[in-house]
Amino acid sequence: MDMENNEQEKLRRAKKKVDEMKGFYVHLAVYLLVNMFILVNIYLATMKNGESFWQLGHFFTAFFWGIGVCFHAAHVFNLNPFFSKNWEEKQIQKYIDKDKKEAEKYR
Repeated sequence: MDMENNEQEKLRRAKKKVDEMKGFYVHLAVYLLVNMFILVNIYLATMKNGESFWQLGHFFTAFFWGIGVCFHAAHVFNLNPFFSKNWEEKQIQKYIDKDKKEAEKYR
């Protein structure tokens, strides 16, 4: 019975991970399509003669939404350049050791 529950839990986690990845790829596709539409149809169609396409304002949506897409990718693919799994485990061990020392003081 435990083995069956364990297998079901693994299957549930795997499905959740696949759903998260699918959600990210949909987000990325929408990001690319919408930003291409914005840049091509809106800016190029409304630009006046002699006006430069390479203006900062034309890229605000792509830039700030792109930051969101990066955070989404970091979440889905467990990318964390600042706090790696190794760092996390060391911090946990540090606090476990600290608690043990505190407990020994009061024995």
